[in-house]
Amino acid sequence: MPNHVVHFEIIGTDPAALRSYYSDLFGWTYDVGDASSPAVSEPGQYGFATNAGLNGGVAGGASLSPKVVFYVGVDDVAAALARAEELGGQRAFGPDGTPGVFMVAQFTDPEGNLIGLAGPK
Repeated sequence: MPNHVVHFEIIGTDPAALRSYYSDLFGWTYDVGDASSPAVSEPGQYGFATNAGLNGGVAGGASLSPKVVFYVGVDDVAAALARAEELGGQRAFGPDGTPGVFMVAQFTDPEGNLIGLAGPK
């Protein structure tokens, strides 16, 4: 992967209300299912946006804090996460997912911004 933005997420404590809000605002529609990691969304609460122009979702649950995050596609999530930490970032979670299929992680940059990583390993 060439390190492009490949996914976005809008996470909140009431994902159904957030999906309704963005549906009314932008006309987005959703396929609701599960995220790759429970650190991203509670089970059955991940709304994959089907017409947002970029792969993404609106999700969350009462146990999660509101945030917006984008994911950069990388070949090796663990290696990219380690490099982010070497450069002064801090691991938020991960790597998590199904090795060889789809992995995710999140870190904060030196200013505290939350960034996601996604890839096959």
